Amino acid sequence: MRNLTIVALSLFLLVSCQTEMKKIAYPVTQKVNVADTFFGTSVPDPYRWLENDTAEDVKAWVEAENKLTFGYLDKIPYRQEIRDRLTKIFNYEKYGLPFRAGDYTYFAKNDGLQNQYVYYRQKDGGEPELFLDPNKFSADGTTSLGEISFSKDGTRAAYTISEGGSDWRKLIIMDAIPKTTIGDTLMDIKFSNIAWQGNDGFYYSTYDKPKGNLLTAMTDHHKLYYHKIGTKQSDDKVVFGDKITRRYIWGEVTEDGRYLIITASVSTTGNELYIKDLAKNDSELKTVAGNFDNNNYVVLNEGSRLFIFTDLKAPNGKIITVDAGNPGVENWKDFVPETGDALQPSACSGYIFANYLKDAISFVRQYDLTGMLVREIALPGAGSASGFSGKKDDKVVYYAFTNYITPNEIFRMDPVTGETNIYKKPSVMFKSDDYVSNQVFYNSKDGTRIPMIITYGKDLRLDGKNPTILYGYGGFSLSLTPYFSIVNALWLEMGGIYAVPNIRGGGEYGEKWHLAGTKMNKQNVFDDFIAAAEYLISGKYTSTEYLAVSGGSNGGLLIGAVMTQRPDLMKVALPAVGVMDMLRYNKFTAGAGWAYDYGTAEESREMFSYLLGYSPLQNIRDGVEYPATLVTTADHDDRVVPAHSFKFAATLQAKQKGNNPVLIRIETKAGHGGGTPVSKIIEQTADEFGFTLWNMGFKELPR
Repeated sequence: MRNLTIVALSLFLLVSCQTEMKKIAYPVTQKVNVADTFFGTSVPDPYRWLENDTAEDVKAWVEAENKLTFGYLDKIPYRQEIRDRLTKIFNYEKYGLPFRAGDYTYFAKNDGLQNQYVYYRQKDGGEPELFLDPNKFSADGTTSLGEISFSKDGTRAAYTISEGGSDWRKLIIMDAIPKTTIGDTLMDIKFSNIAWQGNDGFYYSTYDKPKGNLLTAMTDHHKLYYHKIGTKQSDDKVVFGDKITRRYIWGEVTEDGRYLIITASVSTTGNELYIKDLAKNDSELKTVAGNFDNNNYVVLNEGSRLFIFTDLKAPNGKIITVDAGNPGVENWKDFVPETGDALQPSACSGYIFANYLKDAISFVRQYDLTGMLVREIALPGAGSASGFSGKKDDKVVYYAFTNYITPNEIFRMDPVTGETNIYKKPSVMFKSDDYVSNQVFYNSKDGTRIPMIITYGKDLRLDGKNPTILYGYGGFSLSLTPYFSIVNALWLEMGGIYAVPNIRGGGEYGEKWHLAGTKMNKQNVFDDFIAAAEYLISGKYTSTEYLAVSGGSNGGLLIGAVMTQRPDLMKVALPAVGVMDMLRYNKFTAGAGWAYDYGTAEESREMFSYLLGYSPLQNIRDGVEYPATLVTTADHDDRVVPAHSFKFAATLQAKQKGNNPVLIRIETKAGHGGGTPVSKIIEQTADEFGFTLWNMGFKELPR
């Protein structure tokens, strides 16, 4: 009797808890009378005040929303169980790809639950020693390592750090051998690599420090600087970008120190390419490619002979050669011609490695510098290969392989013989053999054939009742290739399905695939994703009641658009750090650089109308029952500013019909995602999975 009473009481509390959670009183969000006019059309923006994220009233709103959100999440009975399990399986050794600098081989390692990866080094035959521990940058792990680069002989290093996830960085210089800091810390560095010229100085890029809020103000004028060790940052000279405006400028120095390579662009796609002969004191910059219509970068050089990747008249990409003395396009000669598959090449050990994608799956070919095919690399299976990058005289080539059920393995290959051995294989509490990861193809609305990989347990029953996460991105030529995530492994372990379609806007099939999802073709991206959901439902992998859609950044835009166009299609929506206001995205930080993909509301009446037609914020309607929604963002996100998520969540809360909750989770001391501490990843994942399963109706974990 006592046991029956306990069971009855537990059920009562659970039902009461669920009932209580459905009666949500959202914070009152003030509306203001603000509107923008585009081509004679007035567009209200009643929550414009939420763009001022440092204002006291906005801080109060954030506090109230977080109080509501975490109060809701605290009542999910298995949320802590998810967190505990994820903490347990997250605790395994993870390695980054090794690289050589001077007399040492360096590698990054995480013992398991360290918030940040730690850098070690070792000499051939020696024991590893600690080189740099980013976990000591801050007590809570929210200061992370960005770029790290070594001088030509490996005796000096420079690295950037990000505080609280911001894209604005500090740059620190050190004597690498004794591991001591030298010189002044360089401040306010943004979107920069570090390119050493010899051992006494390096090139870096940044913007003039904007007036106003550093996390939201526009950054439009990128410049390339040279810093000489021992001098003040204020003495650094502009090398490129002083007299012309480019949004993104990068400098590289060829391994032999002979040439400075500069790429300059006004958007995230397409770049000018310049070269300067550093061996000649008064040499001028020479134009290699002088337009923004194509992507171009130098893979390596052999003396004055340049090997360049380009997609000029080759949307899948190719490699050309040209002499640095006369590098213009008219002198280019094909070295590795375009094929039917998208190409991303790299160089190591005096060879070029052509990494292709065929239906989003990697295959790699090795070429010598005469253009002869040496071999096709034998990969362990269908998945993603990366690496194949290093110095010309490296005796070993390192590369990694992974897929949705194979944890990241690192291989060591002799580039001459092709002999390959496993360098690092992680020991993970995940039984890969219990799961399958199958690629399927389906037709989008216009008949375009789209690939999708669906991963699930071997004992899955196609009964339409499987909790499913459909994840997508679809933009900026970014390719979603198979990768292992311990977070996704937990979802699979709990009986879930994880599905990833390779929708248009990405780079899986080259630049044509990308362009088919940009500007006034952007609706293709949403249609592709909607068709993926319909495929999963029609095949009884899942059903509307058990489907969650997820995506971040441009993928957050995807989720915002899909859930407002087809709110009937999914039960849960998880838009993360999303671009939600397509009429104003270009007003903040580097947002104007995204116009190549999106277009802007100001450029034409047609483009304005198109953006207004799908912009998530402006397409939330009164009286519609939208899916249970957990919006996630962060207070230091200075790439996609949190105002996008703030205004979207406030509008959705005001217009939502029915009992599906609309919550926003605003992380503090975090940014767009890079460098996020492991502890925060675990906490946020537990919140997202708990929210998802609870709103799918699970009273306890599926497994």
